[in-house]
Amino acid sequence: MTQPTYPDLNGASVFITGGGSGIGAGLTEAFLHQGARVAFVQRSDASAFCDAMAAATGNRPLFIACDITDPDALNAAIAGAKDAHGPVQVLVNNAANDQRHTLAEVTPDFMDWALAINFKCYVHACQAVIPAMQAAGGGSIINITSISYMMGNAGYPIYTAANSALNGLTRSLAREFGPDRIRVNALAPGWVMTPKQLEQWVTPEGLAAHMARQCLPDTLSPEDIASGVLFLASSTSRAMTGQALVIDGGVVVTG
Repeated sequence: MTQPTYPDLNGASVFITGGGSGIGAGLTEAFLHQGARVAFVQRSDASAFCDAMAAATGNRPLFIACDITDPDALNAAIAGAKDAHGPVQVLVNNAANDQRHTLAEVTPDFMDWALAINFKCYVHACQAVIPAMQAAGGGSIINITSISYMMGNAGYPIYTAANSALNGLTRSLAREFGPDRIRVNALAPGWVMTPKQLEQWVTPEGLAAHMARQCLPDTLSPEDIASGVLFLASSTSRAMTGQALVIDGGVVVTG
């Protein structure tokens, strides 16, 4: 897929959580192709991914090992990105974990973990980048959610609850920081065929049932999500904030 070029993203300081695998890897690559200065965090080593991105795009991302459920570590990582690339102009809160669980299996410790990785770290990252965005006169925050809460999916209730909460957070922050020209939007992907999904959750029967609900006949790839994220990051969407952009091939059809 060939992405459009957004000139204002050339040289922009971009910070992505979970930017070395799955959807996040597609986001990192898309921003690198735009000429952005990309920093990303995840727990596992991403040195080989950075080498591959440098070879593919001529633009090497900055990888910072970080447990995003640790607020101090996340703040330090964002500070490191600022030192390397300048104040963050685009924040993409992407990292999440959709581990399957039933309500009966939810313990206090599990709920704390699930909310930490699927909601709290989004809040902490926003807190860390907004002061510099205010000083700079604006910025773009994109919270990656999911259509799972719109569909009322069973099988991971704390995950869907966190995704619904992110929609509320997005709208409230858009209202609070709109006067600072900080735009805050959510992007809700459908079922994207990442290596993790293919390995852990995709079955022929499950995929067939999902595709039967989808308007378009093609499965989704990380590049499909990257297209929307680039749009929301760019000044092309300068008048768009507090919105939830759905890219799901037409599973959730509203009007």
